Amino acid sequence: MNLKISALDYIQEVKNGNISAEDFVAKTIEQIKNVDEKLHAFLSVNELAVDQAKEIDKKIKSGEKVGDCFGMPISIKDNLCIKGSKTTCASKMLEDFIAPYDATVIKKLKIQDAIFVGKVNMDEFAMGLTTEFSAYGPSKNPWNAEYVPGGSSGGSAVSVSAFECVASLGSDTGGSVRNPASFCSTVGYKPTYGLISRFGLISYANSIEQIGPLTRTVKDTAFMLNLISGIDPNDNTTIDNNNEDYLSGIDLGIEGKKIGIIKEMMGEGIDPAVLSATKDAISKLEGLGAICEEVSLDMVKYSVAAYYTITATEAGSNLARYDNLRYGYDFPVEGYEFNSYISKARRNFGPEVTRRMILGGFVPSAGHAGKYFLKALKVKSKLTKEVNEAFKKFDLLIAPTVPVLPFKLGEKINDPVSLFLVDINTVTANLTGKPAISIPFSYSHGLPIGIQLLADSKQDKLLLRAAYALEQTVSLPEVPL
Repeated sequence: MNLKISALDYIQEVKNGNISAEDFVAKTIEQIKNVDEKLHAFLSVNELAVDQAKEIDKKIKSGEKVGDCFGMPISIKDNLCIKGSKTTCASKMLEDFIAPYDATVIKKLKIQDAIFVGKVNMDEFAMGLTTEFSAYGPSKNPWNAEYVPGGSSGGSAVSVSAFECVASLGSDTGGSVRNPASFCSTVGYKPTYGLISRFGLISYANSIEQIGPLTRTVKDTAFMLNLISGIDPNDNTTIDNNNEDYLSGIDLGIEGKKIGIIKEMMGEGIDPAVLSATKDAISKLEGLGAICEEVSLDMVKYSVAAYYTITATEAGSNLARYDNLRYGYDFPVEGYEFNSYISKARRNFGPEVTRRMILGGFVPSAGHAGKYFLKALKVKSKLTKEVNEAFKKFDLLIAPTVPVLPFKLGEKINDPVSLFLVDINTVTANLTGKPAISIPFSYSHGLPIGIQLLADSKQDKLLLRAAYALEQTVSLPEVPL
């Protein structure tokens, strides 16, 4: 059985009776058992997945209405709540937490008869870029297990790339879907802010994070977006997309569209192979009839500093609830005052979470808020203004997803500033609320390179159309598992 098919091909094969959901899910679970000891994408596997697939096959045979996913196996980043399942955020602090409710995206996928094959690895509380900051050990890049898969949604990207599921859901705060998508050669999508409900996503930085799909093809991403987007009464930041069909018109092409090449994302520090691939992508877009011109976004050079200042502040607030009274470790309270008890419990946070919580307590504090936090908000405002001005002239923007190739495990883990700079090309979409997508485009020394496209707010349909057009120009090798 071919596990390498796309989501849309899977649905068609099940509809045609060529495969059963039970057989496909069983084969997928077998694939997880075969490759995950090496790759460590999964933190837990759904033992009932095959039985759930059997029930869907019964519905199909009896002529009952079946949801649009037809039992498709999907992996879920472990910061999304599935009722009755562990949701650990890859943290010891939540190692025994059982989610009491479903996230909105999970509810929507359940209605469509998706099957969740398991929860996948991530950087602890989504704070990191390599999945090395998981309390349960790093995931590894399926293209070369000595290299990082990106993060924080590394497990999601690995599971899609290694055929351990057909699609996955991750979360993107500063590139956490697009970064691993680029490093593992999958499609990764960060939607317009508010397009997908965050209800049931364990919070890191509410003002900029979004749930997004990772898939094998752009059409699969559009399909997933059709299922999980839209207004949610449980999330007041959601926007009305008028039940948009993101697959409709996806193949209309981009002739006559103007695309801005972001100058500041193509300069100092970019790997020559990444630069070459980006120039090739631009040339292919021009060959499709697009008009590509350079655009300058001066505030991009301040974006990483602003991003980490804002997200650390929000993280410090969000993680204040982890006081070991409602979540956490079971250890005796005798001999501890309240503050020392909480302090001891919080020592169980990993180094990256600890670093950001300390920073998040410092930068908005009295005497420092004006110097750091308010300045970061001003950068965010100015960057948004610059990007909005750019979209008055251009339909889309282009840049490499990540300016460097995947790097070896452990290479940057003790150099947080170097790690933070890996985000330089992705944080702009989050700070400005714009949709962005990473498309697999090229390889160098056997390691994937992704290209990023951005669009204006609520122009997700145009963005997917452009990404699909670019995707059709590329023929890439299979992952060497």
